[in-house]
Amino acid sequence: MRYHFVKPQLYNPRYGIIYECNHEVYSKCTLYLIKDKGLAVIQQRYDKETKTTWWTEIDPYLVDALYLNQNFKEYFNRYSGIVKGGLYPTVTIRQIMWALKMKPIKRERWETTFDHRDI
Repeated sequence: MRYHFVKPQLYNPRYGIIYECNHEVYSKCTLYLIKDKGLAVIQQRYDKETKTTWWTEIDPYLVDALYLNQNFKEYFNRYSGIVKGGLYPTVTIRQIMWALKMKPIKRERWETTFDHRDI
């Protein structure tokens, strides 16, 4: 039995786009757009040499897996919004995977979380 999301061997993301903005937490995210509403999804990265972390777009193999999930549309309708000041409502990869009842990606020791739902 698999406990974590397994990276597929072949993937070609089609649904989300990489969006660059001036958010105080991140500068790049994966953006899902439907009509005039959008939802930004971010994932934390780590540099072993400098021991620093930052938030950026999600791994390409997760882009379509999220969008094609049967519960994505309902989640998107609940949390997405129109752009305000160049920014869209944002969630972390773990928040959305948990909400969509997907197997999570493997958690690393260096990962941090947000105390509040809104980022």
